[in-house]
Amino acid sequence: MIQQKDNSQLPAIGLILGCVIFGLGSLIVAHVEVGGYAMAFWRLAISGIVFTILAAVFRQKMPNGNDYYNNPNPNPNPNPNPNPNPNHDIANSRVNNNKALIFALLSGAFLGLDLALWHESIYAVGPGISTLLNSLQIFFLAALGFLIFQERQTIVQLISLVIALMGVVFIASPEFANNNHAAYGFVTGIVSASMLAASMTFIRLTHQASPTPIFLLMQRISIGGSLAMLIPMFLFDKGQILPTSLSDLGWIIVYGTVMQCLAWGLIAYSIPKLSLALTGLLLLSEPVAALFIDYFWLDKSINSLQWTGAGLTMFAIYLGSLKPKPLTQTAKLRRYRFFSRFYRRK
Repeated sequence: MIQQKDNSQLPAIGLILGCVIFGLGSLIVAHVEVGGYAMAFWRLAISGIVFTILAAVFRQKMPNGNDYYNNPNPNPNPNPNPNPNPNHDIANSRVNNNKALIFALLSGAFLGLDLALWHESIYAVGPGISTLLNSLQIFFLAALGFLIFQERQTIVQLISLVIALMGVVFIASPEFANNNHAAYGFVTGIVSASMLAASMTFIRLTHQASPTPIFLLMQRISIGGSLAMLIPMFLFDKGQILPTSLSDLGWIIVYGTVMQCLAWGLIAYSIPKLSLALTGLLLLSEPVAALFIDYFWLDKSINSLQWTGAGLTMFAIYLGSLKPKPLTQTAKLRRYRFFSRFYRRK
């Protein structure tokens, strides 16, 4: 029992650290004199270099149909290849690998848009509120899961959406009264959440097409995102594309390596090792960290109504992250309870 507890504590600590590092990244965005789209480009370009090196060091590559036929077969069966047409499997493997490549690049493109719009929201309403709005991606994920993967939604998840909307209204009402850029900040923050959900959906489609090693996947996502940011960067960030000092250059490198590579690595390592309920709860440490940084470090005015709205929104995000039990399991339980009544009467 003690060993099991220690094993669960390490991923929990890793997840919290990853989320807090993400929250600290908003400080870099707020202070570096680089445009939002350019900042997204540099973050993904730098992380792409890091993941390319890691993929080469660990020799990660896509599975190939040739691998199956080239591997020694320990089975003494004289006919180790039951498939009369191995070229068919090789062709299918190549098609699936190409699909996985396209999906990973599209995931990167949406991640680039997510980062750029999140940066724009930070400039308009501050790191705390923008990160909280970006965390609403859980509801867009639920909608995409229903539309694409036919995942059912529970009453709790629908209620959590209503609570989240109430929380956003509580946060927005004072902000609109005191901030001329509030509308732009809220729109970009919420749209960034939808872009992040789309990016995660394409990651899932990537693995469905062909299982992709993690460093290779992140390399392709980084390439797709940085390429997608080239045109918006030159259109919207003229004069704010390159860092103007060595200090800004150093912070951009930190932003691309620590926030994109280390934080993602900690989160990716920790999530599969924790229960979904605990994961949803701990993921809330990111917007909490960003809100406290915004309030205590950047001296942003956040009144009691907005704190209440933030609490409601985070509670809703936690409820929305809870995964429902499989429908077949629920149906079996109901069937058992129904028939058990007749056995009791005998």
